[in-house]
Amino acid sequence: MTSTPRDPDTERPGRPVVDLATWQKARDELLVREKAHTRAGDALAADRRRLPMVEFDATVEVVGPDGPVPFLDLFEGRDELLVYKHMWYDATPPQGQCEGCTTAAWHLRDAVYLNARGVSFAIVTTGPWDEVADFVDFMGYTQPWYSVRGVDEPVGGAMGYLTSYLRDGDRAFLTYSTTGRGNEPANPSLALLDMTPHGRGEAWEEHPEGGTAPAGEPCWYWRTDSDGRATWGPTSRPAAQWTRPGATPETTLGRTGPCH
Repeated sequence: MTSTPRDPDTERPGRPVVDLATWQKARDELLVREKAHTRAGDALAADRRRLPMVEFDATVEVVGPDGPVPFLDLFEGRDELLVYKHMWYDATPPQGQCEGCTTAAWHLRDAVYLNARGVSFAIVTTGPWDEVADFVDFMGYTQPWYSVRGVDEPVGGAMGYLTSYLRDGDRAFLTYSTTGRGNEPANPSLALLDMTPHGRGEAWEEHPEGGTAPAGEPCWYWRTDSDGRATWGPTSRPAAQWTRPGATPETTLGRTGPCH
């Protein structure tokens, strides 16, 4: 059955309604650019693999659930290791931790496909281990977590990074590190949102002429109360965390304000 498009003059601004053939032509034109973008990404990945490496002391200790262990243990016997460096706010309740890092960590709860390709995965942060352990328990995370408080680069240092390491026996090498939007592969929901009409709902995005994204601040897409209302406070938590059985609101506050 062929659908009949509505009169464009009666449509809401920002919704360019056309027939299927016109849509397909525009879609095919965009596909050419998407394929070029994919190939450019492949070329960048090849150059990433060609980067020089930095050897460092892999015996430096980090703190996990079993106490101090050498960083080399994070490889779990594999030759490659990806680490997400989770930002941390001391003495802050779980709902006050970094919104971006929290979403990334939630998406990276399961590393079985990385492990199948010989890559281990861990999360490190500068928080003191007792606070980190409470946060991991609150969120229901299953990844290996470690505190790198007081540890220098390239194991510790600045947080908010995705970092790649290589092991050769007892030797370890820093091979790659990225931050900002370079971390987006850790959060596939962002790429999926890029395929939707409203996108991510962030202020910097471009939209069709006359169209607008849903109002809101970037952190709103993950921090809500139990009824799904965007908020920050004693009854809020990362949105996905409400799916955890038995989740209850926190009753203490540290940091103030809707976002940080």
